[in-house]
Amino acid sequence: MYDWAVLWDWMGFAVRWLHVVTAIAWIGSSFYFVALDLGLRKAPDLPAGAHGEEWQVHGGGFYHIRKYLVAPEQMPEHLTWFKWESYSTWLSGAALLMIVYWVGAELYLIDPAKADLSVWQAILISAASLSIGWIIYDLLCRSGLGEKPTLLMVLLFALLVAMSWGYNQIFTGRAALLHLGAFTATVMTANVFFIIIPNQRIVVADLKAGRKPDPKYGKIAKLRSTHNNYLTLPVVFLMLSNHYPLAFATEHSWLIASLVFLMGVTIRHWFNTRHARAGSPTWTWLATALIFLAIAWLSTAPMWQAAEGEGTRPATAYEQRFMKAEGFEEARDIVSARCSMCHAAEPVWPGINWAPKGVVLESEADIARHARAIYLQSGITHAMPPANRTGMSDEDRQTLVRWYRAASGSEGS
Repeated sequence: MYDWAVLWDWMGFAVRWLHVVTAIAWIGSSFYFVALDLGLRKAPDLPAGAHGEEWQVHGGGFYHIRKYLVAPEQMPEHLTWFKWESYSTWLSGAALLMIVYWVGAELYLIDPAKADLSVWQAILISAASLSIGWIIYDLLCRSGLGEKPTLLMVLLFALLVAMSWGYNQIFTGRAALLHLGAFTATVMTANVFFIIIPNQRIVVADLKAGRKPDPKYGKIAKLRSTHNNYLTLPVVFLMLSNHYPLAFATEHSWLIASLVFLMGVTIRHWFNTRHARAGSPTWTWLATALIFLAIAWLSTAPMWQAAEGEGTRPATAYEQRFMKAEGFEEARDIVSARCSMCHAAEPVWPGINWAPKGVVLESEADIARHARAIYLQSGITHAMPPANRTGMSDEDRQTLVRWYRAASGSEGS
């Protein structure tokens, strides 16, 4: 028989790898074209309709690039479209969200101390919330605010702050920040799918039909592309945040996430100004450092696990299944002896100030809820404890394996 926990973990790894690769492609092309656009220069021999040109050298070759604000007089036979990087990043990210947070909703998505949701309710909120941001943002862009880009950006920031706070009222800290990243990434990909590419197709169709393209389509696409440029770095931070409890497991994690968007703006402003050869705005370094220090200070607030009294709430049906399984008492004793000195609300292991990844293994419900992670990281593999510093024996690991398989019905795998 197959060990479905192992196969599922490998599937998650494969999708995560795909997501990272496609994200590199999307972010790389986005950053490149922003830098290219800002670095364009005028030249006396530019053809009609050309806005600027750039000479570049890379990999032993020279490249001569020209940009047309609307379109060239004649459409070339070969035209490269940059869209699949965005689509594949979003699709792989959505798949990863389903694998980790929907299938593992009882562990990673639902926080009974915040909102006692059923699995289907949590998944429905998760899915529906990702589209809400795009609808509101798109309506704002299509209104008269499209002519007021600075005010539009302020309103977009307010929307992100509101969603950050809202997610933290419902989901676990880890899921809240991840969903805020997915929420933002959905806005970015929708910009590409619903606005940027369709507008470019209209321009291409006009050229092929011998019509003069309307410059408004390029202007609209440029606005959405600029928004994507400033949202990219915060999304990367939010996608990495689930590895750092100081980001997701504090009382003010929603505010930390909000400040990250401001830090993303200051960082991108420095790069964009440099690419435009308009000087070096050193004030952005100071602003970024101050925001980062504010984030570090906010992260010292009590963690959710410590503040909520995790062991006082009733065990869920999922947790009870593992607590009632054969071998739970032995597994509990092993985890308490070998893991809980670090995975505690107040760790006692020297140098460990917070439970790694926010995983607390103090109560029986804690241990049952993290059964799958214990099975994979301390049973099947030797990932935990790190370097086996607490001396977990092979017999201990086999006990953990037998307990998990007895509870999950996979004793023969």
